[in-house]
Amino acid sequence: MRAWKEFTKGIIKENPVFVMALGLCPTLAVTTSAVNGVGMGLASTFVLLGSNTVVSIIKKMVPNKVRIPMYIVVIATFVTLVQMFMKAYFPALDKALGLFIPLIVVNCMILGRAEAFASKNNLFYSIIDALGVGVGFTLALTLIGAIREMLGSNSVFGMQLVEGFQPMGFFVLAPGAFLTIGVLIAIFKAIEKKNKEN
Repeated sequence: MRAWKEFTKGIIKENPVFVMALGLCPTLAVTTSAVNGVGMGLASTFVLLGSNTVVSIIKKMVPNKVRIPMYIVVIATFVTLVQMFMKAYFPALDKALGLFIPLIVVNCMILGRAEAFASKNNLFYSIIDALGVGVGFTLALTLIGAIREMLGSNSVFGMQLVEGFQPMGFFVLAPGAFLTIGVLIAIFKAIEKKNKEN
């Protein structure tokens, strides 16, 4: 079934972080905790879903010359909605994510999906694609954030894990993000290679 294939490709085969290496700037910056990973992932998923939907609807009405600027305006509209919602209902998360919420506008993952998929496919498949890529991005950010939080703060989602464990503060710093993402990409590639061989 094509719908299932389109959905799962964003999670596994075309995962934005582990396979396509897209959106790495917010991934490195905000994944100091699992909560931040979930928050950023859900915000990006909402923007991706909204922009894919609108781009798929208006694709035939937009002249080719202004296609990209138009997509950016659409994406910026949804980013503004997310930012206002987070400021109103999740001020602590908004403060933690800071500048990286408005920077979703220039996230190549979102613009790339609008250009490469939504502008060439119907509304239904554009929504399925957005959900799959959004879920893949959210899972990747949450996993990275959880690992960094476990090793760097001895907690996950703010709950303490092992009593007496000495946290390695290195993991909540930028080098810890690079190391965590590098190891996870290597594991992802090894699994992918093994699956191709079988």
